[in-house]
Amino acid sequence: MTNTIYDSNRSKKIITETGLFFGSFNPIHSGHLMMAQYFVEYTDLQQVWFVVSPQNPLKKKASLLPQHHRLNMVKAAIENHHKFRASDIEFAMPQPSYTINTLTYLKEKYPEKNFYLLIGADNLANLSKWKNYEEILNNFKIFVYKRFQDTINHQLLEHPHVSILDAPQIEISSSFIRAGIKKGKDMQFFLHENVYAYIKEMYLYQ
Repeated sequence: MTNTIYDSNRSKKIITETGLFFGSFNPIHSGHLMMAQYFVEYTDLQQVWFVVSPQNPLKKKASLLPQHHRLNMVKAAIENHHKFRASDIEFAMPQPSYTINTLTYLKEKYPEKNFYLLIGADNLANLSKWKNYEEILNNFKIFVYKRFQDTINHQLLEHPHVSILDAPQIEISSSFIRAGIKKGKDMQFFLHENVYAYIKEMYLYQ
């Protein structure tokens, strides 16, 4: 693929501090967007890239919408936000998607950027299960956001590249939204209006 980054702002300004928000985004919801906005407003990050994962090795692929739908929903959600980008970088990479492979590729492709990994505390607790996780820790800074169910007492907290953010805790999940839509519930305020319109137009999750 040649055009893997979709930028809502065509500015040529070089962005050096860039957060990578990996996810299935099945679908992207208001919680994702609020967290991304927290990152760009309350840290030194100048931009957040939503990296749509075709297949998370720790999740069942059968539960995922086709990747093009999930990418289209991310693009619809962030189209007017100049600090957000949608990336399909993993679509052309071997599956399942391993974060270390994507990080290594991006670091080589964009040497002028300083990439940060943006994860929830639940992912931090499971980081040792990730492929080559020590390489990730040693070469990339990690911003961690807490969730209601998370208990922050992990040895990785002492690593110099790990920072816990005092971000608002948002209890919204894609699985809750999918279940609500399947039951015929009105979920419009859990989603960006463009995403909700796309879901209804494409008859997704029904």
